[in-house]
Amino acid sequence: MNPFYAQILLHLLCFLSLSFSHLHPLDPLKPSEICAIRTIIKSSLLGSSDSPFGFHYVGLDEPDKLAVLSWQSDPSSHPLPPRRAFVILRAGGQTHELYIDVANNSIASHSIHLGSGYPMVNLEEQSAVALLPFSYSPFVESVKKRGVELREVLCTTNSVGWYAERVYDGRRVMKLQCFVAGGTVNVYMRPLEGITILVDLEAMEIVEYKDRFVVPVPVAAGTDYRASTQIPPYGPRGNRVVVAQPEGKGFTIQGNLVRWANWEFHVGFDARAGLVISLASISNEDNSRYHSVLYKGFVSELFVPYMDPSEEWYDKTFFDNGEYGFGPYSSSLKPTIDCPTNAEYMEGYYANGDGSPVRIPNVFCIFERYAGDTSWRHTEIMLPEIVITEAREEVSLVVRTVTTSGNYDYVFDWEFKTSGSIKVLAGLTGLLQIRATDYTQFDQIITEQHGELVAPNTIGVYHDHHVTYHLDLDVAGPVNSFVKASLHTVRSKDETTPRKSYWTVIKETAKTEADGRVKLSAEPPAELLVVNPGVKTRLGNAVGYRLISSGAAATSLLTDDDYPQIRAAYSKKQLWVTPYNKSEKWVAGLYTDQSRGEDNLAAWSMRNRPIENTDIVLWYTMGIHHIPSQEDFPLMPMLTCDFELRPFNFFERNPLINTKPFNNGYWAN
Repeated sequence: MNPFYAQILLHLLCFLSLSFSHLHPLDPLKPSEICAIRTIIKSSLLGSSDSPFGFHYVGLDEPDKLAVLSWQSDPSSHPLPPRRAFVILRAGGQTHELYIDVANNSIASHSIHLGSGYPMVNLEEQSAVALLPFSYSPFVESVKKRGVELREVLCTTNSVGWYAERVYDGRRVMKLQCFVAGGTVNVYMRPLEGITILVDLEAMEIVEYKDRFVVPVPVAAGTDYRASTQIPPYGPRGNRVVVAQPEGKGFTIQGNLVRWANWEFHVGFDARAGLVISLASISNEDNSRYHSVLYKGFVSELFVPYMDPSEEWYDKTFFDNGEYGFGPYSSSLKPTIDCPTNAEYMEGYYANGDGSPVRIPNVFCIFERYAGDTSWRHTEIMLPEIVITEAREEVSLVVRTVTTSGNYDYVFDWEFKTSGSIKVLAGLTGLLQIRATDYTQFDQIITEQHGELVAPNTIGVYHDHHVTYHLDLDVAGPVNSFVKASLHTVRSKDETTPRKSYWTVIKETAKTEADGRVKLSAEPPAELLVVNPGVKTRLGNAVGYRLISSGAAATSLLTDDDYPQIRAAYSKKQLWVTPYNKSEKWVAGLYTDQSRGEDNLAAWSMRNRPIENTDIVLWYTMGIHHIPSQEDFPLMPMLTCDFELRPFNFFERNPLINTKPFNNGYWAN
């Protein structure tokens, strides 16, 4: 876009949003606020210095939890908390942290980060360094040596992690990987293998270059996934399914607040986390009042380490959330493709490297889902001369977003059910990271390739996906406890029964953080519960929610002394429980790029703070060990993993027992 017109659009975007005030203390920053923050900083002493600076994070500095809960309990008596923003800049080779008083157009505080690690890289600097190889003569020669036209090559950035043996002298660096774009848009399937390019992000120069070997570039044929390029015979498909809601949509959206059936919750957008669900509450059976379930939930990190230790691959151990951020890579969802026809959409904004707001239309979709499933059913045949079948349809509400982290596309769903459950799903599709090779047949492989041969000259490299969620559960209020209800086998000692054994439940309340670390495979089967000891049902049970793990809960297999594992030490266990701390949001630390593991969940948890009968946070990791197969080439079918937050004595009885079915207007026998 012409820079002149881009500037006009920016001013128009800022101007149009001025008339809209925020309705909720957790509303994300509006474009007018992002514009104001940019102006405040550029007008300050920092902005007037000769040192150029770039924006790396601009987000809401959330009000204290107590202030939010007080406002929520009685908005008419408690004014909205003051609006503040948290900003991370890079200037003069330093990382600057600023808190901005948005209402008073001033900088509330300004400090320098002195620890290890760097902020998320922004798109502008990545785009700039990706162009450096094309005027670098050794790279031009490497391309020519491979028989490839330079005009068909493009490069992308990869984070480098941290390795004590590889010191970069305090430089903020990345590596580049280059691909051949000719003949297909599926460029990830055509890497220029054997080349290592290290670039300095701030000096904007190549500081290290290696070309160790040459192997064939995989062919383009058969890799293009666009519908317009496909030829008969076409792949299998069923007939079109149409979603219809003859009574209209059953949910409402007011600003960022969503109400549906017995649920109410807030939807937010963050430049690092992407989708954020806050203040999720559910009403009791007579809808007289809402009870809190989840104060805040979001993806805190996505750790994707590859299992190739070679020079070109050893440092591909990505922390997609902390190194790149989900926000700038969130997709504009396509109606009828990403979301059904009955979906409503919301937009999101983030600040680019210049601090200007960027709009992502349709960044979230919200829709009611019915797939022919039942929420409950029963057929009774014991009664004389009558058979009773009674069932209720499972209609749920889904909030969806999609993030494209390089070659992978991740689909994140939060599904709310009238039963009180929240089902959280992560789906991955997109393209493999592949390594080019000489091999065209499996029988030719004579050395370990750290992956599977998925096509001629194409190795799909072994890797993991570890998705960690921040789950600040407030079950009927913020004062909660974590309980492990473990199943234990007991030998029967009662001589009056022929049974030799049975299992029973032993409940243990975690006292400190050490008690709240769970590796599912190393412990007896257990229900993982968050309960409110101060709120009881009429029967005297503490109200609670349970976390139900899916089968995709693999932990990291890396050794504890491996550098990526030190940075992601939390991935050795599926669940950690910590006391609430406003500053502890990012499981791999605030500054993840080139971090050293000094500021992450495992480090915080070593303080072994009390977690009983207090405000607690659960950190749950879903893990997948991905062994690629030929079916993953040239584009991977969707693979999903999920977990569920399910009521446990939260209601007095099944809240759906008094629900009428949709299929007719009477109670059916």
